[in-house]
Amino acid sequence: MSPTAKKRASKPMAAKSVDKTKTSSLEGRKAPLFELPDRDGNRVALKDLIKTGPVVLYFYPKDMTPGCTTEACSFRDHSRELKAMGAQVVGISADSPASHAKFADKYALNFPLLSDPDNRVTRAYGVYKKKSLYGREFMGIERSTFIIDSKGVIRKAFPKVKVDGHTAEVIEALKSLD
Repeated sequence: MSPTAKKRASKPMAAKSVDKTKTSSLEGRKAPLFELPDRDGNRVALKDLIKTGPVVLYFYPKDMTPGCTTEACSFRDHSRELKAMGAQVVGISADSPASHAKFADKYALNFPLLSDPDNRVTRAYGVYKKKSLYGREFMGIERSTFIIDSKGVIRKAFPKVKVDGHTAEVIEALKSLD
């Protein structure tokens, strides 16, 4: 990929801002549109993803970390069931496309990971928040998942996701879609 194409691919398209106070307040609203680069720098747009059915859009803090690896592998391990329901999984973090490629290759992830280095999309979905760890405060991505239907409406929001059992929660929520 040329340097110009890399620069263009690394810039996320601006996403429409929404009320960021509560992730769950997005349920029933149109999902903020986005276009972000995947592991190869190819642009992936939400408007194209929803054409084939519901999207399980999950936001996670960092590639190769224990919780994020467990979550990604759980979605991978349940991919047959999710696909049978017509759903596709897409992960978003602030990591680079190159980091996503290493993560996906190491764990044989079978769904796209998108790069949001400027956190424009994480802000639009209200998941870029003040966090604290060992008394230190910082801004970061709160693990969250959204089920978006084929009309682009957020049907279910899962804020502050706990990894264990989360994929089962997502599958149950998908079953309840009309």
